[in-house]
This record gives sequence, C-alpha cells and structure tokens, in this order.
Amino acid sequence: MANALGRKKEQSSIVTRTEQVRGQLHQISARDLHHWSIGVLAIVVVTAAALAFVTPNLVWAPPNIKIQQLYLPQLLFGLISLILLFNICLLIQKSSLNATRHTLISELVVNERLESLSLVDPVTQLLNRRGMTQLIPKEVARSNRMGGNLTFMKIDIHGFNELNAKFGDTEGNVLLADFGKLLKAVFRGGDTVFRLDGHEFLIAMPDTSELQCEPPLQRLLRSVEQWNLNNSKPYELSFRWAFTAYAIGSDFEDTLRTLDRKMFLTKNTVVPVF
Repeated sequence: MANALGRKKEQSSIVTRTEQVRGQLHQISARDLHHWSIGVLAIVVVTAAALAFVTPNLVWAPPNIKIQQLYLPQLLFGLISLILLFNICLLIQKSSLNATRHTLISELVVNERLESLSLVDPVTQLLNRRGMTQLIPKEVARSNRMGGNLTFMKIDIHGFNELNAKFGDTEGNVLLADFGKLLKAVFRGGDTVFRLDGHEFLIAMPDTSELQCEPPLQRLLRSVEQWNLNNSKPYELSFRWAFTAYAIGSDFEDTLRTLDRKMFLTKNTVVPVF
C-alpha cells in the first residue's frame, strides 16, 4: 500500500511539473517576443534621431539647435555604439533565454516520457491502474453515447501470494510477465488489458456481450494449459475469472463492485500444484 501511494505521489508530481514547465516555456516565448519588439523599436528611434541630427533639413529642422559639423562624426559614432551595445545586451539575454528554453524542453521531453511510462506496468508491460482511470471513462462514455455493448472481465492468478512467498519475488515477476504475454496474445486489438494491484487483471471488451466473452476465455484457458505443459516449473499456473456487462448510464465503480462480488463467489478455478 505504501509503495502504491508513493507511486501515485510520484506520478502526480511528474504531471504537475510538466504543467509548470509548459507554463515557463510560454513565459519565455512571451519574453522573447517582448525583447525583439524593444530591440526593433530602439533601433528605429535611434536611427531616426541620427538622421534628424545628420540631415536636419531633410528630417527635422529644430529652430534653436545647431550642431557644428566638427561634432557630427562623434555624435554618429556614439549613436552607432549605442545601437551596438543595446543589441549586444539583447543578444546576451536571448542567448540566456535560449539556454533556459533548451533546458526546459529537455525536461519536458523526459517528463512526458515518464508520464507515458507511468501508465504502463513495468513487469507485464500492460497498462496499469492509472492507465485504467484514464482510458475506461472514454470507453464508458462511448458506450453511453452509442448504446453499444461493453463487457469487463476480471482475472486473478490463483495462489499467487503463496507462490511468491515460496519461490520469491523474482519468480513471481517472471510468472506475471508470462501471464501478461498470454493475455496480450489472446485478446483482440480492440480489447484493453490492465494490470491492477498485485496479481489482478482487468480486460475491457467494447462491442462484446457476456456470451461473446466465452471464446477468448477458452483461448486463454488453452494457452495457460499449454504454458503449464511447456514449462518445467515446480508449480502450475491457474487463474480465477468473472465477467459482467456494463449497464448503460450506470457508474463504472458499480461494475467493478459487481466483478468483485462475482470473483468472491466464483468457483472458476483450478487449484495450482506447488
């Protein structure tokens, strides 16, 4: 439980930091545009002032200001130096903004990759519970909108805790990974398989009634039987299952509770041999 809470906090912090980085990138883009606008405006103003003093009869003829020809080169050099210094300052700030932008973009890429990976269980490479909370509402909304069938199957590996205690976490993870591969091979592309906590799995099957769940279930039973025959393990893999159809307009949590009740009452199991 503590590990699960820790993962949730870590995932939440990743999402929060990602939003913060996006906001900072937006602010940098706004500052970048602001700097360029100031630079262009400054160049225009200084250039207009230079033209006013150099060619007063063409641009501006101030009645009380007379500039000796001797000072015009110095004045022009000063204006040009001012423009150069101002642009150098802008370029330094732009370089600093670009470095910050590059750092933030790199962090954003990493965070988005971590956010994507946080939806996937590292052991089975199936979507995890967080992935379920993001994807299932879309399937439920689609079923409510279109009125189509939506059936959920819940599976748990029978006797997994005892197996894990006897043979260790490494062997337990191997079994979970192999079972995940069997699930991905059995269920069609339109179905979505999630690994919930521990040794429980949930399969969402759109456009599928409860009767239509039987063929993939039989395929999974045969795959598990074949896995037991092909592996020289000191135990046999078995699982319990239950499925129920989503009632249009109902709460998905009610569907999960129905699955839990069916799993508790089910006799769909074969006792594993250790």
